[in-house]
Amino acid sequence: MTHVTDIKDLRDTIASLNTEFRHHGATSVLEAALSRPEFGKIAMVSSFGAESVALLHLVAMVDRTTPVLFIDTQMLFAETLVYQTEVAERLGLKNVRAIHADPAELARRDPDGRLHKTDTDACCTLRKTEALDGALAGYDGWITGRKRFQSGTRAQMEFFEIEAATGRIKVNPLAFWAPGDVAAYMEENRLPRHPLVAQGYPSIGCAPCTSKVKPGEDPRAGRWRGEEKEECGIHFVNGRMVRKGETA
Repeated sequence: MTHVTDIKDLRDTIASLNTEFRHHGATSVLEAALSRPEFGKIAMVSSFGAESVALLHLVAMVDRTTPVLFIDTQMLFAETLVYQTEVAERLGLKNVRAIHADPAELARRDPDGRLHKTDTDACCTLRKTEALDGALAGYDGWITGRKRFQSGTRAQMEFFEIEAATGRIKVNPLAFWAPGDVAAYMEENRLPRHPLVAQGYPSIGCAPCTSKVKPGEDPRAGRWRGEEKEECGIHFVNGRMVRKGETA
């Protein structure tokens, strides 16, 4: 693992990588991340949500044994759990690992499963961020499906980033994809769609905090509707979560 004291050197490496891959595509980025020594040990993190299958397919083509960490918050739609199993089997993914919040912490901090009603940030921290931090403890970096078009906080995202707090490399192979690119890739490769997309859920998270999106709304408008919240806390900019309207 990279130590925080090595952050300056890692920042230089990340800057060099972004320059090197500026005109490359998602497959080249993935091939580098999963084979070059400067990346160390890499895992993919997937929600198996509305657009996840595109990146999962790309990863499967490069290396089906890549660890895929699936965060099961125990508040997901039943459709997501079924879809996760179906996609993993169809793509031949050999190393999908479901991760959960620590049972003792759940019992202590959310004994009745209602924390999301009073403090969504605390719920995300418990069920997502802390669970993922534990699962990523043995890795030097991770692959995400984030894209620039998804929200204002992602508009300047590069292929490679660094988490200042952990020193991990974050790899974003689809950073420069447009909405049409995702749909076209899924159609060209005949990839299965999440069943909730057809029901009006273009962005899918936990069931209590995900609502349908009306025509003309931002695709992520149904996530934490009514709150000044765009991220669950897993994705940070300069070591802190960025709220809607803030800049890094």
